[in-house]
Amino acid sequence: MTDYSTIDFSPLDALTGDEVVTHSPVRDVRLPSGNVLALVTLDNGRDHTRPNTLGPATLAELGRTLETLKQRAAAGEIHAVAITGKQYILAAGADLSDVAKLPSKEVARLIAQRGHQVLGSLSDLGVPSFAFVNGLALGGGLEIALNSTYRTVDASAAAVALPEVFLGIIPGWGGAYLLPNLIGIENALEVVVSNPLKQNRMLKPQQAFDLGIMDAIFPAASYLEDSLRWADGVLTGRVKVERKNEPGKIERLTKWPIAIKVARGMLESKIGTVPRSPYVALDLLDKAKSGTKAEGFAREDEALADLITGDQFAASMYAFDLVQKRAKRPVGAPDKALAKKVTKVGVIGAGLMASQFALLFVRKLRVPVVITDLDQGRVDKGVASIREEIGKLEAKGRLDADTANQLRALVHGTTDRGEFADCDFVIEAVFEEVGVKQEVFSAIEKIVADDTILATNTSSLSVAEIGSALEHPERLVGFHFFNPVAVMPLIEVVKTDATSDAALSTAFVVAKGLGKNAVLTADAPGFVVNRLLAKVMGEAARAVYEGTPITVVEKAFAPLGLPMGPFQLIDLVGWKVAAHVQDTMAGAFPERFFASENFHELAALPEVVEKDKGGRVTGWTKAAQKVLVTGKTPVAPETILARVQDGLAQEIKIMLDEGVVPEVQDIDLCLILGAGWPFIDGGASPYLDREGASERAFGDTFHHPPIRGIGG
Repeated sequence: MTDYSTIDFSPLDALTGDEVVTHSPVRDVRLPSGNVLALVTLDNGRDHTRPNTLGPATLAELGRTLETLKQRAAAGEIHAVAITGKQYILAAGADLSDVAKLPSKEVARLIAQRGHQVLGSLSDLGVPSFAFVNGLALGGGLEIALNSTYRTVDASAAAVALPEVFLGIIPGWGGAYLLPNLIGIENALEVVVSNPLKQNRMLKPQQAFDLGIMDAIFPAASYLEDSLRWADGVLTGRVKVERKNEPGKIERLTKWPIAIKVARGMLESKIGTVPRSPYVALDLLDKAKSGTKAEGFAREDEALADLITGDQFAASMYAFDLVQKRAKRPVGAPDKALAKKVTKVGVIGAGLMASQFALLFVRKLRVPVVITDLDQGRVDKGVASIREEIGKLEAKGRLDADTANQLRALVHGTTDRGEFADCDFVIEAVFEEVGVKQEVFSAIEKIVADDTILATNTSSLSVAEIGSALEHPERLVGFHFFNPVAVMPLIEVVKTDATSDAALSTAFVVAKGLGKNAVLTADAPGFVVNRLLAKVMGEAARAVYEGTPITVVEKAFAPLGLPMGPFQLIDLVGWKVAAHVQDTMAGAFPERFFASENFHELAALPEVVEKDKGGRVTGWTKAAQKVLVTGKTPVAPETILARVQDGLAQEIKIMLDEGVVPEVQDIDLCLILGAGWPFIDGGASPYLDREGASERAFGDTFHHPPIRGIGG
């Protein structure tokens, strides 16, 4: 097995240039029993907005600190070591900022080995070690705790998680071996694999305690004092630590292999086999059931070195940077000082989409929201639906009773559009037809103030055309949500030639207030997401029209790594909506987009496709087979995939040339946030560069150099 003490870690020194070093000062604490505990506090000297991270220089310093403490323990000067963090934060994981500079896989392996050497020493100090998880503990931060002998957690800590699989890697500093041996295989699968794949879900402190990751949980007000008192109890034998979820021999022999097999089947049905990290994590968790810790750590070293130098991790880091940085500072957004203050919102319509809008606006902005429709019955139904949803949130404990009552009181329905007179922001959720939208906006414009902002949620119609019937088209802005409204994080903010900076600024400020990420787009058919999804759907429809079986078409799209196949997606958004979008795009660009009468015929049916338990499409219903018009020249999966890849690359290049968005990063951001495009693709453009589609489509790449792993 690896002897970490003999490894030369000096090549890592070249990666420390931009590192914000997290220091590890020590102070001795004399406990009530007389025992002396050496308390290490991780602190990078910044406030809570810049969390502690674990880069090469940080690990080197922490390693020296722990070596000194081991010597002091041997001399009898201290009886325990505890490690905690600065206020609110233990550590947010490894510092990945310089990973792109890794020169080789050998140096990447050193990162894994250094983490194992330093964090692993927490279990080899000669005295018990305690992790006082006083705040955020992600990735390497949680692995500090797992490598310690005992763990306590602050009940107010922001989050506890091993999110590595979300980023295309694995917990590589002990997590993949230590966690299943602490809390059992089923719980470990949830933390290491399932949660990261559910939009990077994290654990609350109570959940971490219930799973057995933490041995004790204490309130924030007295957290350190309680932890020190508890540690003293452990040292004196007064406190007995029980770990009910630790796996026994029977679990290792029977439950373990079954859980791995079930998890593998679930992964294959839900995400396909393209993403590498979930399956590598699964293999590590499987092998953790037997063998030594040293063997487990050695497996993590190799797995992390392999993944961290791969294409999927490089694309994931690009995507992560887009979501964490670019999304928070929208390119092209005017000065927020120009935004109109929104004190009341009007929603035109009272159907499902309108009700979702109203609920989101009232929850996030806490301002009066008025909805309207053609008759009182529809209005009453819409208001009742909103109040029912508020009740559900209250029942789940996500709203307290007072807040729920306040929100209900802020929602009002009426058929009298005169009540819109004092609205600052009005959004429509009516039928997707230009004439209908023009009519409702023309009517409401006569009622509201001259500076009231009007927003359309159109998914593919021209915002300028909708605004052409207005006296003040400069007040109109596209404000395109994605379904489900409460969940999807993207809003496409659409600017016409007439849109004023005040209207645009208001849209961006409102979007942020709603907790959404806004991306500026020009008023082009389909904007960004629907235009590119129409390309994907159109190629799927074309292949079926040519005579290709639906299962072959679905399979052809698998290498894209999308969350669902094209016909599974169409069935989710609705065949009628899909038909409308395809018609719009084929009408605008007939030479590049495919629309089929099949979609309209299928849209009239109650059920179109058959699915398996995992939601994957397995075939057409009998009713669909009767109305489908298909040819007799089926195409191979490779041909379909190449068409999609080349078509996407061509369309994205045209969109950039047309100025639909400022840069290709904005297209990738829209696809990630609005269509669930995978991080491992980096959205679309890094994937298309890597697959050669960009070169085939326009003789160049989107990125210079292309975003690839080491040696890629």
